[in-house]
Amino acid sequence: MADRPLIVGNWKMNGTRAMLSEARAIDRAAQRHMKVEVAIAPPYTLIHAVHREVEQIGVGAQDCHPGTDGAFTGDISATMLADAGAKFVIVGHSERRQGHGESNDLVKEKAQSALDAGMNVIMCCGEDEATRDAGKAAAFVSKQLKASLPAQIESAGEKLTVAYEPIWAIGTGKTATPEDIGAMHAEIRQLLIKLYGEEQGAEVRILYGGSVKPENAREILSVEDVNGALVGGASLTADSFMGIAIAAGDTLEA
Repeated sequence: MADRPLIVGNWKMNGTRAMLSEARAIDRAAQRHMKVEVAIAPPYTLIHAVHREVEQIGVGAQDCHPGTDGAFTGDISATMLADAGAKFVIVGHSERRQGHGESNDLVKEKAQSALDAGMNVIMCCGEDEATRDAGKAAAFVSKQLKASLPAQIESAGEKLTVAYEPIWAIGTGKTATPEDIGAMHAEIRQLLIKLYGEEQGAEVRILYGGSVKPENAREILSVEDVNGALVGGASLTADSFMGIAIAAGDTLEA
C-alpha cells in the first residue's frame, strides 16, 4: 500500500460556498504535512469549486448513481463527478445503506461505475450494535464486504480503499477499542488477500471511521493494519481535521 496514511474527510450534508475557506486552510496545512495523504468529500455542489481552490489534497464525492446517464431525476453519475474534478467516490456508507435502503448489489454496481469512470473507490462496511453484542461482527462485515466489492479490480491496491465504520460509533462519541479495531482490520485484510491475491490484497488501505477526533486519533492510527481514517464531523474545520492528520503523521515516527 502507499506508505502515507490516508485521512479522508466526509462532509456529508454540510457546506456552502462559505466552507471554501476551510478547504483552503486544510489544503495549506496539508502542504506542510506531506507525510500524510489528505482528501475531502464535500457535497456535490462544492466538488468543482473545491477542486479549483486546492492544490495538495484530493477531492472526491460521497456517492454516485450506478448508471452513466438517463432519466434519473436528481441523481449524479460517476462520469459527471469525474468531470467536476472528483478523484474518488465513497460508496456503501451506512447512512446510505440504512437511510436509503441500498443493497450490497447496488453498492457493488456503484463501485464498478466509479472505477469505470476512472476514479478510485472508498468502500464502507460496518456492523450495528446488536450484531456486535451478539458476537457476529466479524462474520457480518466479511459477508457485507465480499458481497459489495467488485470481483475484479485491476490494480486493487491503488484503486480501492476499505473503510471500516462500526455503525454504533458514527457520530455517537463511542469508539471501538484498539483491540476490536485491530481484530476487525485483520479480518478485512485476510478477505482482501483472498479476493485480490496476496500482493494486491496487502496493498489496499483500510481506514477506520467512527467518532475519530484529534484526542483519540493517535491511539487508533497506531493499531496494526489501520492505514488512515474516514472522518465525519471532525473534518468540517481545518483545525480539528488536520489535528487528526498530524496524529497520523506522528505514528510514522513512533
